[in-house]
Amino acid sequence: MRLTFASYNIHKAVGLDRRRDPDRILAVLHEIDADVVALQEADRRYGRRETVLPRQMLDDLSDYRAVPLNHRPDSIGWHGNALLVKKGITVAEAGIVPLPTLEPRGAVRADLLAQGQRLRVVGMHLDLSGLRRRHQLRTILADVKKCGPACPSVLMGDFNEWAIHGGCWREFHGPWRVLSPGRSFPARRPVAQLDRIVVSEDWTVSSARVHHSALAAQASDHLPVMASLELPKK
Repeated sequence: MRLTFASYNIHKAVGLDRRRDPDRILAVLHEIDADVVALQEADRRYGRRETVLPRQMLDDLSDYRAVPLNHRPDSIGWHGNALLVKKGITVAEAGIVPLPTLEPRGAVRADLLAQGQRLRVVGMHLDLSGLRRRHQLRTILADVKKCGPACPSVLMGDFNEWAIHGGCWREFHGPWRVLSPGRSFPARRPVAQLDRIVVSEDWTVSSARVHHSALAAQASDHLPVMASLELPKK
C-alpha cells in the first residue's frame, strides 16, 4: 500500500500578495494530490476563529474532507491545526492533543483506515521556543503511545525548528525517522526546513520533497512538503 502524506502551513489563506484566497489554497491542494494532509494556520486568529477553508467548500470543490474534531463549530481544526483526508479514507477515531505552552498551541490526531490498514496521523504547529518545542514533542509522543494499539504512524507539521540536526529532533529515536523533504520557508526563496514529516519504522519511504510550483510560491509563506510512503504486504 502506498499513500502520500503532506503538510502545509497555509498562513490563514493569505498569500504573498496579502490577499486571502482560499480558492488558491484549494488549487495547491489539487496540485499536490496527497491522500492525507496536515494543515497549519487553517483558522483565523481572532474572534470566532472560523476556518479559512469552509467545510462546504471542501465538500463541493475538492476530494477532501476535514477530520471532525467537534470543538469549535466554525473551525475545521484545533488552534489552526487540521487534518484532511481523501474521501475514500475512513476516520476511525480523532482527538486533540493539548500542548504545554504560554500561547495557544495544539496538535490534532486521527486514526484512519485505508485499504483495511489502521494508521495514526498527528498534525502539529510547534512553539517558537526551543525548550517548549521539546516539551511539546514529548507530550505528543506520549499521547501517540497511549491512545490505542500500536500502528504505522506519521507525525507532520510546522515544527518551527531551524536546526538541521539537534534541537527538537533529539526527541525522536528508536522507531522514528525524521524526513527532510527540503527547504520550505519562506515560500519565495526558501532557506529553512521548518516543515517536516516524521514516520514510524513500519514505513518504507519512496520519496520526500517540497512542492514548489508558481502557485504555491504565492499562496502562502510556506511551501507544502510531501512524502510517499509504503507499507509491506501482510
